[in-house]
Amino acid sequence: MSNSKYNFPTLASDGSLAAYLSQIKKFPMLDAEEEYMLAKNWKNTGNVKSAEKLVTSHLRLVAKIAMGYKGYGLPINEMISEGNIGLMQAVKKFEPEKGFRLATYAMWWIKASIQEYILRSWSLVKIGTTTAQKKLFFNLKKLKNQIAPRTDGDLKDEHVKKIAKDLDVSENEVVSMNRRLSGKEKSLNSPIGEDGDEWQDWIVDNQMDQELKFAHQEEMEQRKGLLKDSIRILNEREKEILYSRRLNDNPATLEELSKKFKISRERIRQIENKAFEKLQKHMLNSAKSKNLLPAN
Repeated sequence: MSNSKYNFPTLASDGSLAAYLSQIKKFPMLDAEEEYMLAKNWKNTGNVKSAEKLVTSHLRLVAKIAMGYKGYGLPINEMISEGNIGLMQAVKKFEPEKGFRLATYAMWWIKASIQEYILRSWSLVKIGTTTAQKKLFFNLKKLKNQIAPRTDGDLKDEHVKKIAKDLDVSENEVVSMNRRLSGKEKSLNSPIGEDGDEWQDWIVDNQMDQELKFAHQEEMEQRKGLLKDSIRILNEREKEILYSRRLNDNPATLEELSKKFKISRERIRQIENKAFEKLQKHMLNSAKSKNLLPAN
């Protein structure tokens, strides 16, 4: 599925964002029944008009998600365009019989497309970057807002230590990443067109907010279910160490667990990391088998 074959708004890198946002707001949202019928028609007959309606009704979702990544200092037009590619892939592979709404399924594809674009574009996240560093890249601002809202500039030492511990990276990596990302976030009061419209004027869209909120809730429930199912593959010691170190509001120290299990701190760390890798792999495979993630 490509833009050239379908009749819906496109956003060039040098195009007017304000005009595009105004255009896509005109496309109506679909109720569950209409969405199901369009998806079935597209899947069974290849009806292009059905695919167009599925895509255009979710263009606002793409823009909404893309705006969440605007703090990375890359052109919002490009991120929306990349997200639209993910949306089209989601529509192409969507199976309505699974019982999920398209928004819930498409969110994975949209986020994946945008994140891949960001990773390609940012020189600090290169091929070979560890999973933990990529996790830091995409989660630093969220954690900052949780533990140190409205903080500009360098983080306090205690905040750096907490973020480093939560994301399993070094404190130097946290400081370095924070300095690179700081100051790039676009203000919600920044104009997006010659008519003086602001980001916040467009973002206030109760219907889309509810759609996105519902999709997020479903995503969280799915993750909880995957975690509950996948944790069973661990033995009792692995479970207890993983819970104590990564799934507890007050994580245990390596020293505490070392004394409890009568093994070295390094051995505790090895068990923790191995258990986490096993859990991640099982959750990823389960998510793909249940059609919750894009297939490679």
